[in-house]
Amino acid sequence: MQNVKKRGRKSRVWIVILSIAGVVTLGAVAAVVLTAPGRRELQNMVIDNVDFKKLRDGVYTGAYRGTKDSFRNAAVKVTVNSGAVSKIKVTEGALADKQTTEIRNGLSLNDLFDEVIESQSLQVDAISGATLTSKAHLKAVENALKQAELK
Repeated sequence: MQNVKKRGRKSRVWIVILSIAGVVTLGAVAAVVLTAPGRRELQNMVIDNVDFKKLRDGVYTGAYRGTKDSFRNAAVKVTVNSGAVSKIKVTEGALADKQTTEIRNGLSLNDLFDEVIESQSLQVDAISGATLTSKAHLKAVENALKQAELK
């Protein structure tokens, strides 16, 4: 009789474990399916050229707002001194207070922004493994710099 009770308990434990695993799997699949349009939007997005030689001094804000989802929305503040970009700070989004936090392969958004500042160009390599996040933030910088361009 005790063996039957033990087997019954083991069966219930396995049912609970498998049920939890099923719910987690369904959640993961749903997340991938629901975020696919936003990922596709960023993959196809082009970062336009900004003429860094024609920037007015000042502090400019720019944002990227996804039309398919808002998971990678970002806003930045870009400082232009003596006609050159000197500082970029994330002001909104998931990484607003985590600009120095590693997002992939030991690199942070600061590394991406340092490359923009050093090259005075938006045509920089995205952080491998965080390409979509990099593109969203570069688009926000582009939108800020468009305000700084002399027409």
